[in-house]
Amino acid sequence: MSARPSVPVSADCRCMLADGRVLTITASRRPRANRADVKCALHGAPALAERVQEVVRLARHTEARFDSRDQVVLSMDLLPAAGERGWELAAVLADRMVRGEYRSGANELYAQGWSDAWHLGRVSGRSSLAIASLRRHLAAQAVAAPAAATGSPTAAAGEPASIGIIAGGDGDSDGAAETDAIAALPAVLRIDHLGALSGHSDPASAVSTARAWFPLHSGGVNDALGWVDVSVYPIVASGGDEEDTIAAPGLDASSQLALRQALVGARHFDGRGLGRWRTVVRFGQPRFEGNSYQLALVMADRLARGREFVPRGRLIASGCSSAWHAGRVETVEGLEAKTALILRQVVEGDRVLLPKEWQAGLPAGFAAAVKGRGASVACIERIGVI
Repeated sequence: MSARPSVPVSADCRCMLADGRVLTITASRRPRANRADVKCALHGAPALAERVQEVVRLARHTEARFDSRDQVVLSMDLLPAAGERGWELAAVLADRMVRGEYRSGANELYAQGWSDAWHLGRVSGRSSLAIASLRRHLAAQAVAAPAAATGSPTAAAGEPASIGIIAGGDGDSDGAAETDAIAALPAVLRIDHLGALSGHSDPASAVSTARAWFPLHSGGVNDALGWVDVSVYPIVASGGDEEDTIAAPGLDASSQLALRQALVGARHFDGRGLGRWRTVVRFGQPRFEGNSYQLALVMADRLARGREFVPRGRLIASGCSSAWHAGRVETVEGLEAKTALILRQVVEGDRVLLPKEWQAGLPAGFAAAVKGRGASVACIERIGVI
């Protein structure tokens, strides 16, 4: 175990499920030893375990300190119903507590909330019913018997445990009614972003996001321009593995590895691109084959990090590389189909980037047609300020 005596070996956070049960999420910390940074194994619920890992990794995005020495293992004592998401904030807080990123003054912490943008630090929740149910549960426990008799943890010998409640969202109509019929019950701390836990501003303001498009060609009516978003957040240089700082939810393991290697290589070409960012990559359509998205990915990353001039419209790119560390752009398949698709989709202000090897084989009049639509096209052999 890492030599950090002030950081707990395990931490619990609870939430109230829709059916009235109380779910406890436990986060345990152990030396990483070349294992994954986050692990969650839930018997009979692999999809839920994957979602727990995804939530925790994304919520770490706006943490300025990156420490990859430990693995955090998360577990649940109950399984929430399919589609239930109120547990997400509890998982995030358990993970933060066991790593010392959040310190709760309560011996028992309850949390209720979820997010569609954890990588921005945003927290949502329409938790009135859940919070009301939780407070009734706690009130019933307090009235039924002393803390010691109910088996509740104690803050010290003979003293009842302190309880904290945190809920996502701005609050709603029942906010004024959240008064304590029993003095022992705490008020609810409502947050709409994770920075509010420590009195800080919304961390989303420090996240830079850029999008680039790439042609998705399958030879049918589903041909379209796909997009890739890259969000970066500055961190204190850690000296750890750059790939560990990159999250790509929704992709399988092999696709994530290829994506991470492409980004790490392209940042190595920058000279000053490594060890400075946490990164989240999201695709509009995460199910595709091939590597022709790589140039769009690299360009979105460079735009997000301020390494490229921003076009007036979209940046549309197709290309890959076996040597991103040298900045090289290589050819991909599907020249005719992809240029036809781009020509159908391009609009004024767009910037199109294609491999240099495509230049001689471009359809007659392609560049003129793109220009006639108010867009521009360039065939490149290396990345750089384009």
